[in-house]
Amino acid sequence: MIEPKKMRFFGLNDIDNIPQLKTLSEEERFSLKVVSNVLPFRTNNYIVEELIDWANIPDDPMYQLTFMQKDMLTDNQFERMANILLYDSPVKEIKRTAEEIRLELNPHPAAQMTLNVPSMDEGPVPGVQHKYKETALIFPSSGQTCHAYCTFCFRWAQFVGMTDLKFATDESARFQDYLRDHKEITDVLFTGGDPMIMNLKSLKVYIDPLLEKEFDHIQNIRIGTKSVAYWPYKYVTDNEADDLLRFLEKIIKSGKHLAIMGHYNHWVELSTDVAKKAIRRIRGTGAQIRTQSPVIRHINDNSEVWAKMWKEQVKLGCIPYYMFIERNTGAKKYFEVPIASALNIFSDAYKQVSGLGRTVRGPSMSSLPGKIVIEGVAEIYGQKVFVLNLLQGRNPDWCKKPFFARYDTKATWLTDLHPAFGEDKFFYQDELNELIRSNYGQMYFYGESDGEVEIDEEFALD
Repeated sequence: MIEPKKMRFFGLNDIDNIPQLKTLSEEERFSLKVVSNVLPFRTNNYIVEELIDWANIPDDPMYQLTFMQKDMLTDNQFERMANILLYDSPVKEIKRTAEEIRLELNPHPAAQMTLNVPSMDEGPVPGVQHKYKETALIFPSSGQTCHAYCTFCFRWAQFVGMTDLKFATDESARFQDYLRDHKEITDVLFTGGDPMIMNLKSLKVYIDPLLEKEFDHIQNIRIGTKSVAYWPYKYVTDNEADDLLRFLEKIIKSGKHLAIMGHYNHWVELSTDVAKKAIRRIRGTGAQIRTQSPVIRHINDNSEVWAKMWKEQVKLGCIPYYMFIERNTGAKKYFEVPIASALNIFSDAYKQVSGLGRTVRGPSMSSLPGKIVIEGVAEIYGQKVFVLNLLQGRNPDWCKKPFFARYDTKATWLTDLHPAFGEDKFFYQDELNELIRSNYGQMYFYGESDGEVEIDEEFALD
């Protein structure tokens, strides 16, 4: 019997009041406050009471996943904010310093705020991203927060109160108009934030219309959510739990496929009775749960963790889906794992699971040209190379065309890689450059490094 739990959030102003943090020194709690004034901090009582091993602080993976660490900022960034707080500066000055630092952290990687935003009636469609032909991402305005914030989150800019960095629909009707006009879209992914932070009434506002005949071209509805890991009570004992499950059943009965894209970063998130029951209840509606996570230093940069997580997911009826490379944003320097190391972690974990777990793909980078997977390492013509492939591309014709980058043990992102065999650029780069130029109405070019040409992704974001 699982007892109901009343949700309680903990944020920046609660740091001195969380009982478990009393074991930290005053200096450690101050460091937590410094970083939390820049990057968004929120956790809840389920994580604090049931997931974190407080005898293993600061190394516990769930603590690292939800509580800020000093090294998540550079020494310079940390000192700037620490000095502002130590001198009891006005709130306005604290906010200004925080915003300056945030803009140094590449808040919207891979052209999310520019190249991914579609147009309709000569204007952008707020809260919609349409990067790949068949799939549109919808950011419900009521879903731009979470039950807790992951410290590594690549969408951290959604949660820091900087309006010009926030991505959300202005109203549901406009995104429906866009979907109605684009029959090539078969998949709609509701994301955020976390759509499952919304109450059922709000969730229905976004999904119910898509069940009507005029949206028959929408075959698959996906909901990207961390709620299955951070607040499984939503599906078990919360007041709306039963009604929510009936709504999921309604989606299935309408003829749509429903996929819950469950964000699980560590097997600990699957270990509690309520987490397991939430999975059983969701699957009982006919919905699938597909699981994904980046490989993250300090949290899951270990093949044993991944193998155990995938095995447990399969046992519970979930489908392992993606291992990602940590994106080049926020506290990336703290969390990043070299591509070569991520590939080793993936390969070693992959060897340990049966065919049912080998549905997982990765390691994959959601980069400017598309979703690039590192297939492996090969030696060709005496040169050691990464074998790369596009699983999704801004141009679908780019997909499943293997290409090669020079092997580099230090590279952590696509922009660190150089084409192999003396090539001066990857095969898609001229077309990508033309695509950027046509979208911006001005020339965007490649930067040079050691005689090689690579896409200057950060320049393209300006």
